[in-house]
Amino acid sequence: MALTDAELVSQCVNGDSSAFEEIVIRYKRLVYSVVYKMISDKEEVHDVCQEVFIRLYRSLDKYNPEFKMSTWIVKITSNLCLDTLRKKKQDTVTLDDAIGVSSEIDTPEEALIKHQRSQLIKKAVDELPDKYKVLIVLFHNRGMSYEEMTKILNEPMSIIKNRLYRARLMLKEKLESARKEEVL
Repeated sequence: MALTDAELVSQCVNGDSSAFEEIVIRYKRLVYSVVYKMISDKEEVHDVCQEVFIRLYRSLDKYNPEFKMSTWIVKITSNLCLDTLRKKKQDTVTLDDAIGVSSEIDTPEEALIKHQRSQLIKKAVDELPDKYKVLIVLFHNRGMSYEEMTKILNEPMSIIKNRLYRARLMLKEKLESARKEEVL
């Protein structure tokens, strides 16, 4: 009769290496399928699978037999895959960064367009009535939350949200009319 997962874990913790071999045999397909779905590089899949079983072996004494072994193994596997993917993402360098070229540097034309757009927005905000302009500046320029604005302006949250909504609508209309004038 086959041993239960809890019995195998108990034997492993007591030093029986053949019990761990049985755990590997039972769960290697599950581990492989989870890793394969999360990581595309085949060589890395094998490395991650091995690391899963190393971590599993090291933490067998923490296994709670109230829960299914497969659930616990999938959790270990998916956490390791996520760690691997995060590390891989950090190790990746764009070609531009590698050769020292930054695509974030604007051309003179792009810089001029951004400056003109910024001036247009500033002018449109300045033309708003004060009770609306203040909200746009506090929320978008200063990054204040609704709660902070209610304390500063001593107004209820509903009024703050309503005025900010109206301010955005007015700003949108002003910018659209300015864009239309630009085209003409």
